[in-house]
Amino acid sequence: MTNIRNVAIIAHVDHGKTTLVDSLLTQTQTKMDKDLVGTDLIMDSNELEKERGITIFSKNASVEFNGTRINIIDTPGHADFGGEVERVLKMADGCLLLIDAKEGPMPQTRFVLKQALSMGLKVIVVVNKIDKADARIDYVLNKTFDLFIDLGASEESAYFPVLYAAGKLGKAGLEPDINTMTDITPVFEAIMKEIPEPTGDAEKPLQILVTSIAPDNFKGRLATGRVWNGKITQGQDITHINREGIEKKFRVTSLMRFEGLQRTEIKEAEAGDIVTIAGIPDVTIGETIADPITPEALPLLDIEEPTIRMVFSVNSSPFAGKEGEFKTSRQIEERLYKELETDVALKIDKSPDGGWVVSGRGELHLAILIERMRREGYEFQVSRPQVITKMIDRVIHAPYERLFIETPEVFSGTIIQKMGVRHGQLINMKNEGGIVDIEYIIPTRELFGFRSQFITDTKGLGLMNTIFEGFKPDNGSGFKRDYGSLVVHENGTSKMHSLIGIQSRGTVFIGPNLPVYKGQVIGSNARLGDMSVNVCKEKQQTNHRSSGEGVSEHFNSPKLMDLEDSLEYIDDTELVEVTPKNIRIRKIDLNGTR
Repeated sequence: MTNIRNVAIIAHVDHGKTTLVDSLLTQTQTKMDKDLVGTDLIMDSNELEKERGITIFSKNASVEFNGTRINIIDTPGHADFGGEVERVLKMADGCLLLIDAKEGPMPQTRFVLKQALSMGLKVIVVVNKIDKADARIDYVLNKTFDLFIDLGASEESAYFPVLYAAGKLGKAGLEPDINTMTDITPVFEAIMKEIPEPTGDAEKPLQILVTSIAPDNFKGRLATGRVWNGKITQGQDITHINREGIEKKFRVTSLMRFEGLQRTEIKEAEAGDIVTIAGIPDVTIGETIADPITPEALPLLDIEEPTIRMVFSVNSSPFAGKEGEFKTSRQIEERLYKELETDVALKIDKSPDGGWVVSGRGELHLAILIERMRREGYEFQVSRPQVITKMIDRVIHAPYERLFIETPEVFSGTIIQKMGVRHGQLINMKNEGGIVDIEYIIPTRELFGFRSQFITDTKGLGLMNTIFEGFKPDNGSGFKRDYGSLVVHENGTSKMHSLIGIQSRGTVFIGPNLPVYKGQVIGSNARLGDMSVNVCKEKQQTNHRSSGEGVSEHFNSPKLMDLEDSLEYIDDTELVEVTPKNIRIRKIDLNGTR
């Protein structure tokens, strides 16, 4: 077997995972696309990833170190993209667990580490960002050890090897002294020493588990996966075994592996390597590519089920069809079903009233899909997120989240009170240096609309993270918002004079000189119930003028609602209208406020 190491890089959001991978690629002088050279983060190539600073889609890269090929798998750190994490870890034999030298292990660290330990992967802990002024390395290492024990790690796993790094500077070492570090080589040396060679027998019949799919305009559908057993060559016959166990024969039209970030054609690959294959038109994630003579399927990938659903439908507002390039039922349906090819954690069903019920792993999971479709030119409308319940032993079960909150002590009382109203069960609470860490178990549906309220209550200084806890008996509760909406009374254009009068009624979402339609929500009412408002009324012109007139009038800056704010805001009587140019909130029934 050739010298290969397959290593995944796992971490909480924003702990420097992608930056470290970029340093590994840069130091080995890996060849890259010319348009990536000099960019900030090579691995986060997607536009949304760059904006949000998070990894959404797992990526593969490969580097050569002293004659050994190291296949690097960069994984998402957010629990909503757990479908990606679960399947890409199948390709790895070990992983680098990145921990921020100030923050220590965070909720998503727990999520991805739990997956890695359950698969028996060898874990190397990398304490990253030690160049931070407020790094607290001993504290972080103790917390990491506690986390390993808490997750039931074996004695061997709990005594993990430790590296220290400053990923942004491209430096790493065995001691936490940045002055003694020269480059990132210690990371490569640790991978060679600690991560085992891939298992698998090149003499056995071929078995490849497909873990990701990508489209290609020239080669068709590309399937990437790890060769578990056997060998594969360019142009050979193979058998594709789908999820139902049906076998079909195909020929490999293209065999590729990663060199740096690019796929390059190869003639042959054997057990342990990660390859990309073209030539199977209907292959999907979790299926097996096997030997044509003695085909044997690998276990299907088991993906956690969705917890939240939303109804997508064709835009039916008075502005329908004016701002989007793709707006018909057929175009939206094609785009949604195309997403199923690459996102195994997503489910789509036809709605009885003509839309599509799209189910996913969390609000962020579905919000990212909506935002991507919007940027691609699609126009549609979506309903309020709903939790997915299921019947277990004749009892209705609903999804619950484990909520982690970090807030300055002065705001903790407000947060505890809000959590009590939302039926949160307090699990743990501690105060360290004026910062309070609180842990809750809370029904997923009770969290809808809480994030923006939390930011306001903590004046932007609080941190909030959730991971899926599981399905528990449904308590039937649901948080209802304690305010209504300001709803437009007639079609027209918003006028400054009207908005100045309306802003005393609540919070306004729009500014002047914008087209509006009857039934559009342009603000939140300070009281319960919806209020019909006229935003199109002009100021009456007279030929009289007093010296002080209009001086005291002032229009406050509107609260601009982005996609996630809008999804959090709406209730069951409202929809979010999504177009490439605008995001609007509207009533389902445009003719009535309720």
